[in-house]
Amino acid sequence: MKSLRGQLIFFWMLLFAMCAALAVVMLTLYRSSAGVQVSAARAATEQSCRAIAARYTKSATPSSSSLAPARPQVDLLQVLLQLVLIEAPHVEGGVWQAGGGHLAYAYPTYEGGGVKRDVPAAEQPLIAEVAQLAARTQQLQTDVVRGSREALIVAACPLAAPGNDLAAWTMTRTTGGALAAQDSLRTGLGVLLLLVLASGLWLGFILLRGLRHVQRLEDRLARSDADGGAMPELPRTGVRELDRIVDGFNHYRVRFEEARARLREAAQQRSRDQRLAALGRMTGGIAHEIRNPIATMRLKAENALAAAPGKQGDALRVIVGQIDRLDGLVQSLLALVQPVTLAPVQVDLHHWLEERIVAVSGRAGAADVRLVLQHDEPPQAVFDPVHLARAVDNLLDNAVRHAPRGGQVTLSASANEARALFIRVDDDGGGVPEALQASLFEPFATGRADGTGLGLALAREVALAHGGDLRHAALEPGTRFELELPWRAS
Repeated sequence: MKSLRGQLIFFWMLLFAMCAALAVVMLTLYRSSAGVQVSAARAATEQSCRAIAARYTKSATPSSSSLAPARPQVDLLQVLLQLVLIEAPHVEGGVWQAGGGHLAYAYPTYEGGGVKRDVPAAEQPLIAEVAQLAARTQQLQTDVVRGSREALIVAACPLAAPGNDLAAWTMTRTTGGALAAQDSLRTGLGVLLLLVLASGLWLGFILLRGLRHVQRLEDRLARSDADGGAMPELPRTGVRELDRIVDGFNHYRVRFEEARARLREAAQQRSRDQRLAALGRMTGGIAHEIRNPIATMRLKAENALAAAPGKQGDALRVIVGQIDRLDGLVQSLLALVQPVTLAPVQVDLHHWLEERIVAVSGRAGAADVRLVLQHDEPPQAVFDPVHLARAVDNLLDNAVRHAPRGGQVTLSASANEARALFIRVDDDGGGVPEALQASLFEPFATGRADGTGLGLALAREVALAHGGDLRHAALEPGTRFELELPWRAS
């Protein structure tokens, strides 16, 4: 049986059957116990004896007199015994008189071959003793004699007589059914115990096998996560319900891999589209950024040609500075236009963040800005440390430039349950002007006269290449730039 549901339903049915069997056994035990049988037989015997006495009193005493007859009416007693005992199965009875012995006897429910008319000889002494005690005390008397296989119950009650020497008696026996029932009970309990043990072992086997299959699936998923996070193809277990889950997961894995491939292509296409769209907007900015240094160099060169030789050195130094500015601009443009090729490795995140603080500490010290690092978890992450360092350094440099003197720049990193790594750079400066926020990450969008507007664009390109993004958030006071990257510990 490969169906887990079928196994559990069968086990439930077996458990229900065992409970029903236990109820039957307990009911049988109650009904067939020797104590219950003796109590029932005693009650029947005493009730029959009282009925004989009551009917005798009503029949033998005239309605106009309360005196009992001087001599017992044997025929009447015989009839009363038959009438009363016919309604009491397995009960025999009679009438006893001191000095006269047994006057009447009846056993109408006797199951023998004929009519039983004689009082059992073995029980006559006990009957006479109980009847004599009842006649003397004028109260109902009962005696129970227990044997190894049966119990004898004798009850006697006084009858109305002038000398208080007349008593009716009834007698019955319990059968050996109690002992037979005890044997059946032992057999039933033994079978029930075996069923309970077998059910417990079977349930333990089902749970152990199910847990073993689940553990194998968990190990497979854990190994795949350690190997790079790709969704693995899970093996079938042989349990129908688990295999449905496994097949659903494997089907979802195929769809997920296809969706991830399409998403990767879309992200690359988005990056290319953004880069191409930016090229058009960059054209005017590039022309402006190049025209100003060229105009400055031309002016200085013309002045140097017309000036004395001693003043040409100052002009050449200005020209070299403008050439350096053009070279930095060209390098930034090349980095922005060329696709980012990543080489992700496992990085000690705290040490890498400390290096970023050290890289900008010189500029921060000159600007009288305090740098703060906030990082506890995660200890490690996988990304391209070179390209991401360029992005974070640009963000830190930008924050230091906009922070006021005596202000603070905070670098922090954390990971959330959705498996994303967040690297944040906060400053307490005046914030990004509202007019600049819409084009903040476009090339040459800058609010500084000496800025190129390429730092944030380069940082966002690095984030997109990692499959993440770069966002801006306003603080009170200050600004936050947040890099969100897909996170893997290893």
